[in-house]
Amino acid sequence: MAAYNKEKVLILTPVSRFYNEYWQNLLRLTYPRELVELGFIVPRSKDGDLALKKLEKAIKQVQTGKKENRFSKITILRQDTESLQEQSEKSRHALKVQKERRANMALARNSLLFSALGPYTSWVLWLDSDIVETPPTLVQDLVSHDKPVVSANCYQRYYNEEKKEQDIRPYDYNNWVESEQGLKMAEEMADDEIIVEGYAEMATYRVLMAHFYDSNGDQNTLMELDGVGGAAVMVKADVHRDGAMFPPFPFYHLIETEGFAKMAKRLGYQVFGLPNYLVYHYNE
Repeated sequence: MAAYNKEKVLILTPVSRFYNEYWQNLLRLTYPRELVELGFIVPRSKDGDLALKKLEKAIKQVQTGKKENRFSKITILRQDTESLQEQSEKSRHALKVQKERRANMALARNSLLFSALGPYTSWVLWLDSDIVETPPTLVQDLVSHDKPVVSANCYQRYYNEEKKEQDIRPYDYNNWVESEQGLKMAEEMADDEIIVEGYAEMATYRVLMAHFYDSNGDQNTLMELDGVGGAAVMVKADVHRDGAMFPPFPFYHLIETEGFAKMAKRLGYQVFGLPNYLVYHYNE
């Protein structure tokens, strides 16, 4: 329906590393290319320089190729803020660096959004650079729910040593429903403190969408959320135009994508997740 109505979709990706699998998956998306704009923001770091080179090469191949395969517009920005140097999965996810790391991510997302959002954009798809597998109909599927904010469920493929076979496991725990414990923790915190989901030392007992995946369930099942991750989230452009952005500061003790969900809700928009609709994160 969105394609029929010629609704323009802006796909935004902060890139600290370039994964060829991400790019190939992006090229497999079936939403009409003439209605798709892309936006990337790359940190000023050694990894960032390398990612930029690979990204520019990949873009050049597509944008100088057949006209029907070209994207309508592509924006690449360099990140002004200092990037965290250590980018291994373990160091990126250490609790002590979360506030700084996610504040930087929030600033990068906002720069990208404010630079790339056009007057005719209908939808903004936030797609992380390490999402390497989605249904080819990702855009149509998420847009079809016609919700202000809707998030896919992010999993990861891995080799299960016990079963001796390929398996899947939950990856992104930032899609959640608030709990009494979470609210109580927030009440007792200093103004500049944040709650970060998925850490044993900060047990919120929130309901996590990651745990609600049912392999036999309906892909279109929706659950209302209070927090979202950034893996694959479709946002009506007007939600962003209305002022919902990614707070780089504690906003009701939340930051970045989870702070964005809180901000959207404070503005009166509902936030949803699709527990049975999976996208897959790169496995390092």
